[in-house]
Amino acid sequence: MRLLKKVNATYTINDVIYDFFKSNKQLTITRMKKGKDLKPHIGIFGRRNNGKSSFINMITGQDVAIVSDLAGTTTDPVKKSVEIFGVGPVIIIDTAGVDDVGELGKKRIGKTMAMVNNIDLAVLLIAENNFGSFETTLINEFDKLGTPYLIFHNKSDKEPICEDELKSIKSITRKEVHNISTLTTSDLEYVTNLIKETIPQSAFVKPALLEGLIQKKDIVLLITPIDSEAPEGRMILPQQMAIRDVLDHNCICVTVRETELEDFLKLGIKPSLAITDSQAFDYVSKVIPEDVPLTGFSIVFARMKANFENYLKGTPHISRLVDGDKVLILESCTHHVSCDDIGRFKLPKWIKEFTGKKIDFEIVSGLDSFQHDIKDYAMVIQCGGCVVTRKQLNNRLKPAIDSGIPVSNYGMAIAFINGIFRRAIQPFEKKTVQY
Repeated sequence: MRLLKKVNATYTINDVIYDFFKSNKQLTITRMKKGKDLKPHIGIFGRRNNGKSSFINMITGQDVAIVSDLAGTTTDPVKKSVEIFGVGPVIIIDTAGVDDVGELGKKRIGKTMAMVNNIDLAVLLIAENNFGSFETTLINEFDKLGTPYLIFHNKSDKEPICEDELKSIKSITRKEVHNISTLTTSDLEYVTNLIKETIPQSAFVKPALLEGLIQKKDIVLLITPIDSEAPEGRMILPQQMAIRDVLDHNCICVTVRETELEDFLKLGIKPSLAITDSQAFDYVSKVIPEDVPLTGFSIVFARMKANFENYLKGTPHISRLVDGDKVLILESCTHHVSCDDIGRFKLPKWIKEFTGKKIDFEIVSGLDSFQHDIKDYAMVIQCGGCVVTRKQLNNRLKPAIDSGIPVSNYGMAIAFINGIFRRAIQPFEKKTVQY
């Protein structure tokens, strides 16, 4: 049985940060995100020369990662896209050895450990019966973030794992240790079956965006403003997904710009649900009749992604912000900055006007680390997260949630500022859809 379908190789250099206008920090260029990064991420971890690169090559069926007897061949994490039948397209990440040495080695280890935040499944490779502090440090990180993991003892053709070492590892991890050799493809089916059994379904089974909100033959109205922030010649991902989901539910999809909204309503057609870009909430909420359920693309996307309940609880904290508070705004994507930028300009301006307070805002793009301790922030506001995985978004907000810091997202924050928060979340009340 053929298990893998090859996909064109992709090489990514992580943590490349170049500050334009460093003096005033107006623009930061960080890791570039692409739609393919929504695929489940599988990270390969272990010491140098344990066969991580060979493992990648075995899984992909290509010489993607450089293999060498020289320790430390892999420096920056390398990504490879591959399809595993039963799971679908995934991204395999080759990381630097956690036992690297020297000043550069410390930086490589830092990148390796940071990658734990971005994965849905971890593969820990050991070899030559070596299991110690390096491995337990990784396992502690996996456990802290709730990341499922597999342990493989590689190079078993040279030296199988001994019984004493096996018992020791099991006593620490309560995990099975699987003997493999990456030099041949004889263990390929065994390995991919274990991956399919272990990776969470939530990583690759995509829930319907509007599940529980619409029924067959409903008319769904999508209001999609086009401004300088809109991608050239196309729509943003939540809008694309909403159109497809409406069609998949056998409903009637009507899409208009806000400038033609009143023209549509003159036709006398009453939609079962209206969804708008959050930036148009103020205008749209005044035009759409009160008896028509109304919400935002960012809000329906937040329900599908993660932390919806935390957003509901945290959003009203906007009205409790005081002078000197620091608000962290998280942009999952990296894009050219303009005066229409929602996260960097519009949202901070609206919050200041709404509260009347002198509030400091910090904007962090991509998956970069925060500049201050999470407890220094009074609130965290996350974008829709349409270019990151559910796991990445969860891990991004976990420090704030664990520390009791209120969190919100763009759509809910804008609805609250415009006084329509209750109306915008009303379509989701008493819905029991599980994601």
